[in-house]
Amino acid sequence: MRHLIATVLLLITFQSISQTEINYQKPPVFSECESKSFNEIQDCFSYQLHSFIYKNFEIPQIVNTENYKGDIKLLFEVDKEGKFKIIFVDAAFEELKLEAARVFSKLPKITPAKYDGKPTYIQYSTKINIPLLSPSEIKPTEDLSVSKQIKKKEKDSNLNAVLSNELDSIDASLKPYDKSEYSSQLNIPFTHTYYARFDANMNAIGTNAHTAAKPFIYNDVAKYYDFKAEKDELAKDAQTWVGRKLWNEHLVQVQSKNYWFTIDPILDLQVGNDAEGGSTFNNTRGVFIQAGLGKRLNFTTSFYESQGRFAQYFNEYAESLKAFGPDPAIIPGRGIGKRFKDDAYDYPVAEAYLSYTPADFLNIQFGHGKNFIGDGYRSLFQSDVASPAPFLKTNLNFWKIKYTSTWMALKDVRPEVVEDGAFLTKYMANHYLSWNVSKRLNLGFFESVIWTNSNNRGFDINYLNPLIFLRAIEFSTGQDAGNALIGLSGKYKWNNKVNLYGQFIIDEFSLSDVREGNKSWKNKFGFQLGAKYYNAFNVDGLLLQAEYNQVRPYTYSHNTIVLNYAHNNQSMAHLWGNNFRELVLIGRYNYKRWFADAKLTIGERGFDFRDGTDNFYYGGDIFGNENDRPADTGIEIGQGNNTSVFQGELMAGYIINPVSNLKVFANINYRNFDPTVQTAITSRTNTTWFNFGVRTDLFNWYNDF
Repeated sequence: MRHLIATVLLLITFQSISQTEINYQKPPVFSECESKSFNEIQDCFSYQLHSFIYKNFEIPQIVNTENYKGDIKLLFEVDKEGKFKIIFVDAAFEELKLEAARVFSKLPKITPAKYDGKPTYIQYSTKINIPLLSPSEIKPTEDLSVSKQIKKKEKDSNLNAVLSNELDSIDASLKPYDKSEYSSQLNIPFTHTYYARFDANMNAIGTNAHTAAKPFIYNDVAKYYDFKAEKDELAKDAQTWVGRKLWNEHLVQVQSKNYWFTIDPILDLQVGNDAEGGSTFNNTRGVFIQAGLGKRLNFTTSFYESQGRFAQYFNEYAESLKAFGPDPAIIPGRGIGKRFKDDAYDYPVAEAYLSYTPADFLNIQFGHGKNFIGDGYRSLFQSDVASPAPFLKTNLNFWKIKYTSTWMALKDVRPEVVEDGAFLTKYMANHYLSWNVSKRLNLGFFESVIWTNSNNRGFDINYLNPLIFLRAIEFSTGQDAGNALIGLSGKYKWNNKVNLYGQFIIDEFSLSDVREGNKSWKNKFGFQLGAKYYNAFNVDGLLLQAEYNQVRPYTYSHNTIVLNYAHNNQSMAHLWGNNFRELVLIGRYNYKRWFADAKLTIGERGFDFRDGTDNFYYGGDIFGNENDRPADTGIEIGQGNNTSVFQGELMAGYIINPVSNLKVFANINYRNFDPTVQTAITSRTNTTWFNFGVRTDLFNWYNDF
């Protein structure tokens, strides 16, 4: 195969040498050729090149042993500085390739080719005969072919008479793809399953890594985890083009000196069955593009075209999120779903961002996607459970600190806030400071504010300053002008195997009410406590995690209901919103290309009744009106229509292609949802949902609501 490629390449690039100034004004010149006339320079170049090869080339022992006769095919360049550079080499023995590269690396720097008196580069194809031929045995005009020539424009009525080799030069400038994404400023697609592979490395005692603000950037994680080594270890011995693309490589991967890009198809093809609702499916097709321009600018874009029908409880939840207009649902975590056939949904999604690193300590991103803040499975600060949204984000790393600022444009899509058929736009600004206090202890400080376009102020530039205290600005712009939250997080590395973490969020807090112990509705806060056990029980690749989350009623809601902590009718923090307590137990195992996940969720939630006789707002819906609360004191978690939730999920699969994260999997999901009273908004359900599919795993799917 390689001989065929070499032959085709030489046939494409071969052109008879012309020694006139129509091709180029002057070829490259060895010092020994400087006294030659113009018409003699090319022959002298060939003679000096092969004289050097003849004197310095050492025939490898294996070639002599096997009495091999043949040649080495070469494509090389003399650049603008007069340096020799091999672009392509083909030979029967690897030893011959290495020796040719060694000899060319020893060639002296010469005077470069010139066009209009200016230095330029030129490419030649040639061959080295085995056994070696002396320079006198080689006919110069038959030896060297000019692969890249500088063409002089000629006045000719036939436009096709003037040909350009510009496209050829682009192809010639390409080089083998060296997995550039793994040292780039691109985000590592955030899935809990994949992040578990390198979580332990980043959380070793003494590392200066910051693990809360996600997604991570490849270049930041590459200090602790070798992505290239991981892919090489997982690679299969595939010889054919189809085999390489299926098992080991991007579908398209192109690299040059100043840029690179990859293109992969996106698939999420699932079939399953829900014991309550019947057959289920998902059919997603799309494309995922990553690219780098220079060393500091990267971008990625993805587009998903999807149709799906899910388990009955999932469909009911999606339809409960319905936006204003004819579309029947919002698919959780994705976006508005149109009706597809009679009982399914069509939900297109697009995500993209630019990532620019003007200095090693600063990264700036602008795009449409998701962000997450926390070390746990859930986040009480900012989560990725809602639909993608426009954002601007800066990550500043210095000393022992990472400071993340994020500005977002969100949508309130409820019918009561729509104006002239358009969804209401609101804005969010978040600041998160992560500080590695010691080798074991990390502290994080969080603040967030949401505001709307009140008084036509649009995006309030008061919140644009990344170093300002948002709570003070929210206070100065008016009581109902914004909704501010503050939070504290912590992580302690017990040892290299066990990490403890937590979050504490305050939406509103009345110290006097806390002292009185009257459980005031004003005390709107929540907390998280969790632990991770890496390589548990000395099993490499096994991660065990336990996490407890609790959020009081009315947290994340607001007396101006458009200022709730939500986007597209979905919470921007914990999936359950507020008025709940929850225990999550997780196990994740990775072995080569195999993986398995197990998750158990046990919780208590409080919902409204809304049955015509009891229409109070009990604080279990972040879109509720706080003025409709049943009392000012005695507020407890689980109040209202108390509901117990039990959900277990098992998933196992095999990674087909590690570079695109294409995997085949099967999972089973059991869910028991048991409200005290069945109402129009809370139904008692008992679901067993089985799925089998093939997925390009680039984001988190959450179905534990």
